[in-house]
Amino acid sequence: MTARILVVDDLIANTKLLEARLSAEYYEVLIAHQGMDAITICKDGRCDIVLLDVMMPGMDGFEVCRRLKSDPATAHIPVVMVTALDQPADRVRGLEAGADDFLTKPIQELALLARVRSLARLKVVVDELRARALTSSNLGMTNLDDPSAKSGGDNARILLVDDRASSSERILSALAPLYKVELEKDPQDALFQAAERNYDLIIVSLALLDYDALRLCSQIRALERTRQLPILIIADIEDTNKILRGLDLGVNDYLMRPIDKNELLARTRTQIRRKRYADSLRHCVQTSLEMAVLDPLTGLNNRRFMESHLTQLLAKAKVRTRPFALMILDIDHFKRVNDTYGHGAGDDVLKGFADRIKQVIRPVDLLCRLGGEEFVILMPDSNLDIASKIAERVRATVEDAPFVVENGAHHLPITVSIGLAARGNETRPEELLKRADAALYESKTHGRNRVTLAAA
Repeated sequence: MTARILVVDDLIANTKLLEARLSAEYYEVLIAHQGMDAITICKDGRCDIVLLDVMMPGMDGFEVCRRLKSDPATAHIPVVMVTALDQPADRVRGLEAGADDFLTKPIQELALLARVRSLARLKVVVDELRARALTSSNLGMTNLDDPSAKSGGDNARILLVDDRASSSERILSALAPLYKVELEKDPQDALFQAAERNYDLIIVSLALLDYDALRLCSQIRALERTRQLPILIIADIEDTNKILRGLDLGVNDYLMRPIDKNELLARTRTQIRRKRYADSLRHCVQTSLEMAVLDPLTGLNNRRFMESHLTQLLAKAKVRTRPFALMILDIDHFKRVNDTYGHGAGDDVLKGFADRIKQVIRPVDLLCRLGGEEFVILMPDSNLDIASKIAERVRATVEDAPFVVENGAHHLPITVSIGLAARGNETRPEELLKRADAALYESKTHGRNRVTLAAA
């Protein structure tokens, strides 16, 4: 998974070294030598992760991080502090400023790449949630600025998995005054508890007796109920390889023994705050879906949602100079279905049509119902070659088997005409839709049941 990484350091030699390491792994690297330049780049939405040096003249890294995390426009961007400071007090200061993690100089390449991969995965999820939540907020249906996203973790519930009394007692004594902490010594019982109860964080010791703690972390990530639950692992100094493996598996953060109480509290607070922010975005999205942005018949997003979301996706594609395509679909001779078999049969066709298409498009593609028998699919990061293959797959899937309507009373052959357009020099989404609609018209006038690509 690629990402755009902003490296912030006043020393050119340091930025060149990080740029070489990251570019070799096919990451896009941006450079800033001053704090204000970094803030500007982040506000413009040009980066996914920030590697931020602490010691800089003028505005130091702590202040840059604090400003980024206090601005709603940049608060969601992961920030990794890069520092020669290795005292717990320094890490706590950075965490309190909002940093997501630390890398200590000299930087280990494995640690750098593992952390970047982990944060890149997190950023993709948050970006998608933010995009959809922002759409609903712009439509006036929900409030994106959820107070729970800014909370310090009041009433949070934590599951601690640790079978060493000396270790668990130290963690419990630090966390119990602020959080509801439950201790579980058996890893299998811990997995069941995590799935059945609503926790805000799970802390797992890597030193479990007779059980691989990373397997427990993997199982937590594999379950639907616990997939979004943040995991903090407690490690010993010799557990470097396990930590890197854990980050690859989806562990969110780690803490080294001997445990510093203030760092434990700071990392716990960061993970809970991040989870509540993501939960607030998901709630915002869910609320919007339950309101006027869903088509009640097919369960798809409707035209209102599509138009607003298209504006955001197209703008993002232009800023990032990424391809973007959309297709408009029209069920052939749909009026005949309604006239011959009734509107109940027509509704069955529309629902079946939506179900078939959802099975063959990519997870990142967004299928919406424009109205009547017309649908649209928004396809981020898709050029005409990729989009045309998806469109042909959609067309063949619709034609492949008759549609069963009215509880099996009829089996109707259905086909679809498709118009496809890719992002060009359009300044407005309406222009891209117009080109796709013109291509759809060509498909319908040249025999239907075909895909037509719009002229550039």
